Amino acid sequence: MALVFLLYALFASVFVIAKFGLEYASPFFLVGSRMFLAGILILAYQWYKNPEKLDIRKDWLPFLKLALFNIYLTNVFEFWGLKYLTSFKTCFIYSLSPFLSALLSYFIFSEKLSLKKWLGLVVGVGGFAPILFAQGQEELQGGLLFVFSWAELSVLMATICSVYGWILLRVVVNERQHSPMIANGFSMLAGGAMALVHSYISEDWNPYPVQSWLPFIEAALALIVISNLVCYNLYGYLLKRFSATFMSFAGFTTPIFTALFGFLFLGEEVTTPFIASVGIVFVGLTIFYQEELAVLAREKRQKQLQEAV
Repeated sequence: MALVFLLYALFASVFVIAKFGLEYASPFFLVGSRMFLAGILILAYQWYKNPEKLDIRKDWLPFLKLALFNIYLTNVFEFWGLKYLTSFKTCFIYSLSPFLSALLSYFIFSEKLSLKKWLGLVVGVGGFAPILFAQGQEELQGGLLFVFSWAELSVLMATICSVYGWILLRVVVNERQHSPMIANGFSMLAGGAMALVHSYISEDWNPYPVQSWLPFIEAALALIVISNLVCYNLYGYLLKRFSATFMSFAGFTTPIFTALFGFLFLGEEVTTPFIASVGIVFVGLTIFYQEELAVLAREKRQKQLQEAV
């Protein structure tokens, strides 16, 4: 169980490190350089270990879509929004993922939702209202669209792209029979290249969009090690020990860890709207996952009884 909380604490640190890195480099360049290098490292390891699996020519289109949505669009939208938002607000918006995933599965795969799931979804999505309607001064610099800031909408788009990206990853791994490492390696390499081209077109390369190299390199390397190398592999390991339902539910601790780290290392103030939203969304998630959690509890009791016998 301790590894589960360690995983989400590490995921939380990614938002804080990224916010730190954005003080010294432009967002698209930070995304592109980090992803491109991570993709090279992963594919180099795979080439050393099992080079024949690197042939993806028959499935180049699914890999291209994976790179576009799961890496390029997700991270470009996220990092641009993070430039104006606090780290914990950015992370908290990502907590919409379970609800968005259920909606996409409902419309794309025709998966049914029970009445309790619909109730949990409504309560959970409604719980984001307090924090979304409370904008800080830095956030307002990015502009407003009606009552929402462009930064909030940008991170919301990142969340949608991320959820769709995970669906594409499932297709590549389960239907096309590629390993998650191959899928992540190629998508990071291609998605990172897209972000670097975007950076070259839109950011100030005079000579590079980096204000200070040392802290930028420190942040980029920390993101690669923690997010690209440790977290993805640790998550895969924990899925063998815990159910996907439990892992998704436990993932709600991530914005709480992010708020703590943002307060300690970035001096970010934890606001009342954030606390209110956390409470409401937690209730929504509890209702949403109530049926699955009840099943898991019964299975755990049965396992304990069998072991006792």
